[in-house]
Amino acid sequence: MRSYLTVSGAAALLLFAGAAPTVADDGADRSFTIEDPRITESSGLAASRAHPGIYWTHNDSDDGPYVYAVDSRTGKTVATITMKGVGEPRDVEAISLGPDGDLYVGDIGDNLNGSWDHVWIYRFPEPKELKDATVQATQFDVKYADGPRNAEALMVHPKTGRVYIASKNEDGGGLYEGPAKLTTGGANVFRRVGEVPWVTDGAFSPDGKELVLRSYFSARGYVFENGRLGADTAVRAPIQRQAESVTYTADGSALMFGSEGEQSDVERVDVEGGGGGGQSPARGGDSSASSAGAGSGGTGDVKGTTLTGVLVLAGIGFLVLMGRRRKRN
Repeated sequence: MRSYLTVSGAAALLLFAGAAPTVADDGADRSFTIEDPRITESSGLAASRAHPGIYWTHNDSDDGPYVYAVDSRTGKTVATITMKGVGEPRDVEAISLGPDGDLYVGDIGDNLNGSWDHVWIYRFPEPKELKDATVQATQFDVKYADGPRNAEALMVHPKTGRVYIASKNEDGGGLYEGPAKLTTGGANVFRRVGEVPWVTDGAFSPDGKELVLRSYFSARGYVFENGRLGADTAVRAPIQRQAESVTYTADGSALMFGSEGEQSDVERVDVEGGGGGGQSPARGGDSSASSAGAGSGGTGDVKGTTLTGVLVLAGIGFLVLMGRRRKRN
């Protein structure tokens, strides 16, 4: 989804100064810039398990049934995958890799916030070779038990294979759980199982014990157990010009935060403990003792973080404006 707010590169540098990402020893899984001029609205990220250092992404809308493999070592696209067997994508917002080795693409956006009575998930096996190819994808119809809504985050649990969707709402959304197995020939009903803040993307840790959800100005990590959200805490995240995506590295050593726009940046943030898939996300700020799965426990803290980001950006914009006026005088 195109945002109503664009953060300038200068502001991002000022706000994120002193938090330079760690570069992987082999050059992979480092911060990188997406160089492909076709990718102007990178709205989802998924770390490949078959191809180390490769990240799958896609455009938001007005593109087509395409998924791109981008090498984090160079920022260049090394494969373009065309999905066949699906309809015309409307608003593709997320991508996730399941334990079955399949990529799940979420055509789940709804800019009118409830205008479509169903959305779609597309699934196809992660290609074994990195080359341009056309693949047969399976299309699943999705409905929500409590009615249509907008969403930008789709996460496949790395152990159970169950699909979760987080709806996007400025006043707080919901975490929706899909059926144990997606089926064709009818609607797959997703049911609300937790309350979440304003979410633009999410990702499970490789061991499935943590779920990270991000918004435009903040990120939150949740303990995830038995399919439900537990205690949550702030996660350190970069300020980007349009914060749209997040994924764990394949080894769980870091989170990769992505944004939209031409030549958009993907920023690496190491997790606490250094890796192994069982570590906690890099923390930022005080922990919350609330349980988001039981109500709106973590939402207040996240809204506060979002408000702080807005105020900081407004302050920077004011200073820039005043500087320009002084130069004119």
